[in-house]
Amino acid sequence: MSTDRVIRLGMVGGGRDALIGAVHRMAVRLDGRGRLVAGALSSTPDKALASGRDLGLPDDRNYPSWQAMLDAESALPPEERIEAVSIVTPNDSHHPIARAYVDAGFNVILDKPMVHASAQALDLIERVERAGVVLAVTYNYCGYPMVKQARQIVRSGELGEIRKVIVEYNQGWLASKLEQTGHKQASWRTDPARAGLGGAIADIGSHAEHLVSYVTGLEIESICADLTSFVPGRALDDDANLLIRFVGGARGVLIASQVCVGSRNDLRLRVWGDAAGLEWRQHEPDHLLLTSDSGPERVYRRGAQSLGPPASRATRLPPGHPEGFIEAFANVYRNTFDAVRAGAGPRSGPIHDHPDVYDGARGVHFIESAVRSAAEDQRWTDARWTDPRIG
Repeated sequence: MSTDRVIRLGMVGGGRDALIGAVHRMAVRLDGRGRLVAGALSSTPDKALASGRDLGLPDDRNYPSWQAMLDAESALPPEERIEAVSIVTPNDSHHPIARAYVDAGFNVILDKPMVHASAQALDLIERVERAGVVLAVTYNYCGYPMVKQARQIVRSGELGEIRKVIVEYNQGWLASKLEQTGHKQASWRTDPARAGLGGAIADIGSHAEHLVSYVTGLEIESICADLTSFVPGRALDDDANLLIRFVGGARGVLIASQVCVGSRNDLRLRVWGDAAGLEWRQHEPDHLLLTSDSGPERVYRRGAQSLGPPASRATRLPPGHPEGFIEAFANVYRNTFDAVRAGAGPRSGPIHDHPDVYDGARGVHFIESAVRSAAEDQRWTDARWTDPRIG
């Protein structure tokens, strides 16, 4: 296989009026390593076809449904059919669509949370391993260069033994009952049938969990979760506050809220060891602060020559030219496409630096553990996850 060929991509969902589909397509185009050649862009056939025409998809590869795309693309010669499919639909449809494409031998890029339940996650793991394909989950915040630098610093031991982690993801867009206004994103994200067990804890708390795991490598041992629905009549949580005990003794706090009025995707991570601490905030993504009692504060800046290889590879522009959300998203796609080109298969995530099916399964288990703890009146709940790759 060519190591530099452009990956032929199909997309399910992400048509007219969809926010995240457009973000995915921008991320795919940024490096020119993938190209959207086919799509089934809505669950409504007429809207799917209209959305495909909007994007200039050829008529013979603009499909009315994901099933039609699967059948038609599977019938094409290997050198013509899509090599991967990006699934950007609401959560309730992730499992059946991903399962079908994996079983047909296609690589899959799936929005988070990966599926609704751990049973579905384990089913996907088994199918992905059997098919030998790549399944990536778009935990896009791990794509920021300075998040990669933070990971390198922690894993190098410079912070010493990790003692405490605080991660916050604060939004304010669901502080009122937006779902009653016909707002598409609010409507499905607050509906348990479509969103799943969790509201804020699943939608953005899953991002926070992955960020902690990616940077620190810590494994969650137990959780004490307080999940609240502040907006009257809302079925799912819109505010989550968790205490976390990690394997090995470290302690953590995770906050995920969508009712913090005025907050706009305020994601931040702080990690302290017995030798030093670090801090990163998405509002200033090009900077990473390192502090200690034994020397001056250090500020790492994206693009500096002193950064490690992962951060440097994730950097596109010279210092002083800000990079942000789309570039981080594109890094996840670029690394996933590298794994697809290499035919690296399901266990390629740690090698090619992309979130994989195992990260997705751990995230689903985290959501379930938090919901269970909250339902049991904030009782400490065993949240350990067994990684199928171990042993």
